[in-house]
Amino acid sequence: MKDLLKNVVYAGVGAAFLTRDKIEEVRGELVEKGKMTKDEGKEFVDDLIKRSESAKDQLELWLTRQVEDRVNQLNLATTDEVADLRRQVEELQVVINRESSK
Repeated sequence: MKDLLKNVVYAGVGAAFLTRDKIEEVRGELVEKGKMTKDEGKEFVDDLIKRSESAKDQLELWLTRQVEDRVNQLNLATTDEVADLRRQVEELQVVINRESSK
Protein backbone atom coordinates (compact mmCIF):
# COMPACT_ATOMS: atom_id res chain seq x y z
CA MET A 1 0.00 0.00 0.00
CA LYS A 2 2.80 2.40 0.88
CA ASP A 3 4.53 1.68 -2.42
CA LEU A 4 1.29 2.35 -4.24
CA LEU A 5 0.90 5.62 -2.35
CA LYS A 6 4.48 6.62 -3.23
CA ASN A 7 3.95 5.82 -6.89
CA VAL A 8 0.75 7.84 -6.96
CA VAL A 9 2.53 10.80 -5.40
CA TYR A 10 5.46 10.46 -7.82
CA ALA A 11 3.14 10.44 -10.79
CA GLY A 12 0.68 12.98 -9.43
CA VAL A 13 3.10 15.76 -8.63
CA GLY A 14 5.47 15.34 -11.55
CA ALA A 15 8.75 14.29 -9.96
CA ALA A 16 10.80 16.13 -12.56
CA PHE A 17 9.70 19.53 -11.36
CA LEU A 18 9.46 19.22 -7.62
CA THR A 19 11.41 21.51 -5.37
CA ARG A 20 12.78 20.33 -2.06
CA ASP A 21 10.27 22.60 -0.27
CA LYS A 22 7.34 21.04 -2.10
CA ILE A 23 8.65 17.54 -1.41
CA GLU A 24 9.00 18.37 2.29
CA GLU A 25 5.46 19.78 2.26
CA VAL A 26 4.06 16.56 0.77
CA ARG A 27 6.07 14.49 3.27
CA GLY A 28 4.72 16.57 6.15
CA GLU A 29 1.16 16.06 5.01
CA LEU A 30 1.62 12.30 4.67
CA VAL A 31 3.26 11.98 8.09
CA GLU A 32 0.61 14.20 9.66
CA LYS A 33 -2.19 12.11 8.18
CA GLY A 34 -0.51 8.95 9.45
CA LYS A 35 0.13 7.60 5.97
CA MET A 36 3.82 7.09 6.82
CA THR A 37 6.21 7.36 9.74
CA LYS A 38 8.88 10.05 10.06
CA ASP A 39 11.55 7.56 9.00
CA GLU A 40 9.50 6.51 5.99
CA GLY A 41 8.95 10.20 5.27
CA LYS A 42 12.69 10.87 5.28
CA GLU A 43 13.29 7.91 2.98
CA PHE A 44 10.44 9.13 0.77
CA VAL A 45 11.95 12.63 0.55
CA ASP A 46 15.43 11.30 -0.23
CA ASP A 47 14.07 8.98 -2.90
CA LEU A 48 11.87 11.65 -4.46
CA ILE A 49 14.73 14.16 -4.57
CA LYS A 50 16.92 11.58 -6.33
CA ARG A 51 14.12 10.85 -8.81
CA SER A 52 13.51 14.55 -9.34
CA GLU A 53 17.19 15.25 -10.04
CA SER A 54 17.41 12.26 -12.34
CA ALA A 55 14.28 13.31 -14.22
CA LYS A 56 15.62 16.86 -14.60
CA ASP A 57 18.92 15.52 -15.96
CA GLN A 58 17.09 13.25 -18.40
CA LEU A 59 14.83 16.08 -19.51
CA GLU A 60 17.79 18.39 -20.05
CA LEU A 61 19.61 15.72 -22.07
CA TRP A 62 16.50 15.04 -24.15
CA LEU A 63 15.97 18.76 -24.81
CA THR A 64 19.61 19.21 -25.78
CA ARG A 65 19.37 16.35 -28.25
CA GLN A 66 16.13 17.71 -29.70
CA VAL A 67 17.63 21.16 -30.21
CA GLU A 68 20.78 19.70 -31.78
CA ASP A 69 18.67 17.56 -34.12
CA ARG A 70 16.57 20.55 -35.19
CA VAL A 71 19.64 22.73 -35.77
CA ASN A 72 21.24 19.96 -37.82
CA GLN A 73 18.07 19.66 -39.90
CA LEU A 74 18.30 23.37 -40.69
CA ASN A 75 21.77 22.73 -42.13
CA LEU A 76 23.16 25.91 -40.57
CA ALA A 77 26.86 26.69 -40.66
CA THR A 78 28.74 26.13 -37.42
CA THR A 79 30.87 28.80 -35.78
CA ASP A 80 33.99 26.93 -36.89
CA GLU A 81 32.75 26.74 -40.47
CA VAL A 82 32.02 30.48 -40.54
CA ALA A 83 35.44 31.24 -39.06
CA ASP A 84 37.08 29.06 -41.72
CA LEU A 85 35.17 30.85 -44.49
CA ARG A 86 36.24 34.23 -43.09
CA ARG A 87 39.86 33.09 -43.09
CA GLN A 88 39.54 31.95 -46.71
CA VAL A 89 37.96 35.27 -47.74
CA GLU A 90 40.78 37.18 -46.05
CA GLU A 91 43.37 35.04 -47.85
CA LEU A 92 41.63 35.66 -51.17
CA GLN A 93 41.54 39.40 -50.48
CA VAL A 94 45.28 39.36 -49.92
CA VAL A 95 45.81 37.53 -53.22
CA ILE A 96 43.47 39.92 -55.08
CA ASN A 97 45.20 42.96 -53.58
CA ARG A 98 48.61 41.59 -54.67
CA GLU A 99 47.35 40.95 -58.20
CA SER A 100 45.72 44.36 -58.52
CA SER A 101 48.87 46.18 -57.35
CA LYS A 102 51.02 44.64 -60.13
